Amino acid sequence: MNLTLIWQLALRYLRGKRSGNAVPILSKISMVAIAVSSAAMIVVFSVFNGLEGFVKQLYTGFYPDIKVTVAKGRFFTADSAILGAIRRTDGVEVFTSVIEGSAIVNNNRTKEQKGIMLKGIDRNYLLVNDIRDAITGEDSVSAGSPYTAIAGLRILNELGADINNIFSTIELYYANPNSTNLAANPEVLELHPAGSFQVSDDFDDKYILAPITLVQKLFFQPGKYSSIEIKIRPGKEEDVKTALQKLFGAGYKVETRYEQNRDMFMVMTSEKWAIYAILVMVLLIASFNMVGALSMLVLEKQKDIAILKAMGALPGEIRTIFLLEGILWALTGGLVGMMLGFVLCFVQQQFGIITVGGSFLMDAYPVDMQFSDFSLVMATILAVGILAAWYPAFRATKALAPTLKGS
Repeated sequence: MNLTLIWQLALRYLRGKRSGNAVPILSKISMVAIAVSSAAMIVVFSVFNGLEGFVKQLYTGFYPDIKVTVAKGRFFTADSAILGAIRRTDGVEVFTSVIEGSAIVNNNRTKEQKGIMLKGIDRNYLLVNDIRDAITGEDSVSAGSPYTAIAGLRILNELGADINNIFSTIELYYANPNSTNLAANPEVLELHPAGSFQVSDDFDDKYILAPITLVQKLFFQPGKYSSIEIKIRPGKEEDVKTALQKLFGAGYKVETRYEQNRDMFMVMTSEKWAIYAILVMVLLIASFNMVGALSMLVLEKQKDIAILKAMGALPGEIRTIFLLEGILWALTGGLVGMMLGFVLCFVQQQFGIITVGGSFLMDAYPVDMQFSDFSLVMATILAVGILAAWYPAFRATKALAPTLKGS
């Protein structure tokens, strides 16, 4: 038997006459189950991709493409030679020097207090970390008179500060590290919150941005930084990371955005693959119907098997016919499911049918369809189809062919 004949027989069994037994019903049930599972995979993967992209976009405001920090300690100095070398590194678009640490903030008028993270920034910060679209009011900080800052909206609401009132000020306190009594004589910095940002609760309730020179003085760290944050041309992250690690040496950490948020991205990836594993189990359960239907098909086609053997068909060729039949069943259900998943995701992308209630960050669930997900689903369907068809195909080669006498 040649391969063409094997394919013709498999296709004939796929679209052949409907018999009076349960084979057509079981085959349809198995294909529908595979279609539903494959559609669910496409939808879930696309939603996870969309959420991951959305979270990454949120984090661009406070986690740069590449961040350089000291391996031990908190602060370090960077001379003009180092800064010049960073600027000349191929792939670097712009960089900013930052000093960051914990501080206490209170409203001068209401005396409300809370702990926050204070970031001292220069004029390049908003070029590296894109949060301009999230800022209301002034999108820059000033070390002139009056001193100004940009604060998270939740911080300002909790303190009762007003960006539109020039007389509304906040005070930042930092304990003097050179004093034996940390509570006595702390350094104080008074600022007017000229702008606010609304990114997400994690950031809005945590960060205040202020001029770097003022924060260095508040932290008793003149001329020092806690990090150098860098914006990279697309596709150059690993090359720039390698070059900067060589430039700074083992005493410094050079981390990409993924490495800065390793735990978060690992959790998101783990959740995605956990859902994939659950849906694969659903596919495997659905394949039990296929095993039953193919086994009954083998019994139904005993006469055909006997004829093929009489014509000289080898056991492996007969097994291939039923393997192909199982693969065709799986592909039929899988392709229908993938098309259904594509349509659902496309409609969500275009019209945002399923909305997110009570969220100011997004109106509808984000969706991002990727070719790699479709390839993975197709490979999974093929694997399940082969596994489901293997036992019935093996039985076909072991079946006793009925005699042709009187047939």
